[in-house]
Amino acid sequence: MRFLIVLFALAGSVSAQFGFFDQMFGGGGQQQQQAPQNVPSDSTMYRANYERSHCDNYLCPDTLACVHFPHHCPCAWPSHEDKFELGEGHRICVSKGGFKAGEAARKVELARKGLL
Repeated sequence: MRFLIVLFALAGSVSAQFGFFDQMFGGGGQQQQQAPQNVPSDSTMYRANYERSHCDNYLCPDTLACVHFPHHCPCAWPSHEDKFELGEGHRICVSKGGFKAGEAARKVELARKGLL
């Protein structure tokens, strides 16, 4: 009888240990991860974020940043884009290009002069 009690106690202990490892390393198949869903192909998510945004000054339409003037809007991808302020309070974001620093600025200047 004692032997059966010890045997069941050990079996429960081993099961608990392996159950712990199953949970830690994703075993057991009890929880299934769902594949991420694609975002909708319309603008409902953007419009919802835009409508929830509060700004007392100017709300940048592309980044939803709140700034004092439209030309102060940041670029959406500053590590990949250079920002240039144009006349009349406008700004553009241009992909950083070329292998030299300032290549995007050179192209913007050529475009301003009508040479590009």
